Amino acid sequence: MQIYPAIDIIDGKAVRLTQGRFDNVEVFNDDPVSAAKNWIDKGATYIHLVDLDGARYGKTFVIDIIKNIKNAYDIPIETGGGVRTMQDIDERIEAGASRVIIGTAAVKSPWLVEDAVKRHGTKIALGVDAKNGMAAISGWEEVSEISAVDLCLKMKAYGVKDVIYTDISKDGMMSGPNIEATKELIEKTGMDIIASGGVSTMKDLENVRSIGAAGVIIGKALFNGALDLSEVIKKFQ
Repeated sequence: MQIYPAIDIIDGKAVRLTQGRFDNVEVFNDDPVSAAKNWIDKGATYIHLVDLDGARYGKTFVIDIIKNIKNAYDIPIETGGGVRTMQDIDERIEAGASRVIIGTAAVKSPWLVEDAVKRHGTKIALGVDAKNGMAAISGWEEVSEISAVDLCLKMKAYGVKDVIYTDISKDGMMSGPNIEATKELIEKTGMDIIASGGVSTMKDLENVRSIGAAGVIIGKALFNGALDLSEVIKKFQ
């Protein structure tokens, strides 16, 4: 199971939100490159980088950050938030991203995902942020009318293999991931599901692994010390 330490970016700084609320921001590191180094020193083999300003405003703010991390450490980076156009996708891949996550655009402009997969293959992933089983968009500030399962199946038909699945109600709450919903997604889609949101204990990680998740994203629990990345990687990756 691949472990993805998260770096969420607002105003060029590494932060964490609680339940995706932009009025509940905690800055963990003023320098995202330093944050990446910290995870790499603890054994990280993949970085999950989210442009929260991008998710909210619909344009990219993290190109230089991707370049700087990639140039300094040459580690695979998956990145999402604000990916709305093919140019957004191209720019992130050209900056060094190994995987670009499409979320809101998958709901609003599904043809973009189809075209992106034709152009970039497995470098394109789907980001599903769910609230009560429905896909949320625009930085989680709007809930769509398509279910998480239906969205995944639609994107699978376009050739998408990897899905980053976040239950918004769990994110940043340190209350454990939504195992039931994640398991349902794995079973109903047959896709590689990367679990995200609420992971805060080794037991949470055992639960995620037990349902066959392809990976897990850990954010707040690493920043506040509830989990030690080196121990997590040693046991679960």
